[in-house]
Amino acid sequence: MKDFVQDISTDRIWMRKEIDSPCVKTCVVHPTERICVGCLRTLDEIARWSKMSPEERAEITAALPDRAPRLRTRRGGRAARLKD
Repeated sequence: MKDFVQDISTDRIWMRKEIDSPCVKTCVVHPTERICVGCLRTLDEIARWSKMSPEERAEITAALPDRAPRLRTRRGGRAARLKD
């Protein structure tokens, strides 16, 4: 029976070379910036992700950290109320 057991960690079928999705399962689109607050991708990028080339995915993934500051500025909330 031991001959039929495969070690999945070494099985080449399970190895993937493509870039993983940057999705963090916090799928909310910012109302003014129009990017996901979780992964920072645009709706178009999210929709096309599975059809993109590895190079295109890598380019977008590299650009995501530069988008984060766009979501840090808030107009109000608790901090604004406390200023008064």
